[in-house]
Amino acid sequence: MPSIADLLERVPSWMGRAVEWQRLQGGLSHHIYRVDVDCVPYVLRVLEPAVSAAGLGIPPEQEIANTVLAAHTVGAQVYEVLPDVPAVVIEYLPGRTLGAAEVRRPEIIPSIATACRRLHAGPAFGNDFDIFVKRAELLDVCARHDLPLPGGYLDRSSTVDAIAAALAVAPLPSVPCHNDLLAENFIATGDGVRIIDYQLSGNNDPAFELGDVAAEADYDPDLAGLLAGEYFADADETLRARVRLYQVASNVTWTLWFTVHHGLLSARDQGAFDYAAEAADKWGQAQEALDDPGLGRLLAAVSGRTPHP
Repeated sequence: MPSIADLLERVPSWMGRAVEWQRLQGGLSHHIYRVDVDCVPYVLRVLEPAVSAAGLGIPPEQEIANTVLAAHTVGAQVYEVLPDVPAVVIEYLPGRTLGAAEVRRPEIIPSIATACRRLHAGPAFGNDFDIFVKRAELLDVCARHDLPLPGGYLDRSSTVDAIAAALAVAPLPSVPCHNDLLAENFIATGDGVRIIDYQLSGNNDPAFELGDVAAEADYDPDLAGLLAGEYFADADETLRARVRLYQVASNVTWTLWFTVHHGLLSARDQGAFDYAAEAADKWGQAQEALDDPGLGRLLAAVSGRTPHP
């Protein structure tokens, strides 16, 4: 990757102006900087090609294209694209980065649902995303690189397949989705909640977006149901169950995301984040949901089949 000094000189609109920069914390994969140009703040997002090469994100050119499209709805405005780096200069959103505890507050859930609806109503992305396809891709990465899976992971494959089959019975229309909505990708601003970082974006079932929010923020069934109710005007039992099944699928698949990152890329992060611990935490949550006696009722509600006694 070019040095930050070199990068700053590659932005034509910054030439000959007073520039200050600082590294922003929080990004797990790419290199993010705040750059103040004549006291006006911007964000320089430098994409790491090794991330998509490891199956942990979409190709950089696709991420940049989706970032540009998301700017029409809830994303930050895009000011410069440096495709050869690759990097993008985007708007610095004035506001508050949300945390996991905050997105669990019932009073903020309507704003999160509104942000998701705005993104989903925007222009379609140029690629698609499916959480079960991503799981297969990451399993292949683990096999090719001989990365150890969490204990009992493959033993649950038949249950995961049953979830995928139930969700495929009556899929919702695909919409442009973020697909990685951990709390820190929400920015609360004066004009509502905005969404940043489109590393895994693609057209997808909107119920996955909600299930992923629920998974990342550790929602209980009541909070997941509240989010579904705020998003869908007619959130019946089927839609609420759909969100909860995708919550399970999110934890199952992102277990592998952290496993792969730990095995292939964590050395370059110099121990800044414990990817192995995060994989273990997500797998623990996934196992609890896969063993829940109520899983059969969720499958039945989504597929329309009679649950097993």
